[in-house]
Amino acid sequence: MIAWQPTASREALELRAAMLSRIRRFFADRAVLEVTTPIVVRAPVTDVHLSSAHVTLPGDESAPRFLHTSPEYAMKRLLASGSGDIYQICPVVRGHERGRLHNPEFTLLEWYRTGFSLLDLMREVQALIEAVVELPRPARFVSYADAFQNTLRLDAHHAPLDTIRACALERGLSAADTRILGRDALLEFLLSTVIAPGLGRGALTFLHRYPASQAALARLDPEDPRVALRFELYLDGIELANGFDELPDRAEQQARFEADLRERRARGLPALRIDERLLAALDHGLPRCCGVALGIDRLLMCAGGFAHIDSVLSFPDESA
Repeated sequence: MIAWQPTASREALELRAAMLSRIRRFFADRAVLEVTTPIVVRAPVTDVHLSSAHVTLPGDESAPRFLHTSPEYAMKRLLASGSGDIYQICPVVRGHERGRLHNPEFTLLEWYRTGFSLLDLMREVQALIEAVVELPRPARFVSYADAFQNTLRLDAHHAPLDTIRACALERGLSAADTRILGRDALLEFLLSTVIAPGLGRGALTFLHRYPASQAALARLDPEDPRVALRFELYLDGIELANGFDELPDRAEQQARFEADLRERRARGLPALRIDERLLAALDHGLPRCCGVALGIDRLLMCAGGFAHIDSVLSFPDESA
């Protein structure tokens, strides 16, 4: 028998509708403009940790397209054109993601604030959560270095690679993976399996100042180039958001994209084109801004006490 029913209850659907309404009111009160950008794009992200879904449109098979994994690139083009503060609520698609906290298609809230510092944005994320869900929690700000030191007694920025490998092996990573994974992959393993489950217990926890090698699209701290001006938000052990003090430099961004492509080749991943339109927008001039992407479905899980993402989705991947 074909399962056609939704996995989300009426209660969960009502919670989602109320949350989206409150989000829009939150940004309207702050004069942040709601925007819409294409879901089907010509240039995917180059990030080796993300997998873009390929799309072929009938009648134009020679031009590959992709479903976006985030509206970030398009929204930065709007910012460079003079849009001012903007936000967007949209579906995004990422391959190879399925589990208790993952579905290939999910809903993302992304917004950008001009003139904000990273701390300003973290405070606004806290204010938004307080405004849209009944989860009164204090905020806690923990540096990446302190999280590793406090939990593992490990200096994430300076420890020799062999020391990090030994720590990962002791914490359950296979001997084979311990030998072949690089520094950042080992640190990510330790963060996701050992540190993250304890973050956000009793407080909204902002983990910030990541290693420069994990900057993605964030600026490096001009006072300490070892670290990136980036944060992640955790609640009850669940990562909810990822924010940057946005990198405005075209040359640096292009260099990072090219480094991604080299890493993709080394891993045997598909070759991808760099988003030249984003680089052109950066060349024109991106205003000083900070941006953040927040997972609506995971926030719904926390707000409603749901254990699995399927409980807040009308139709998850298997029944879509």
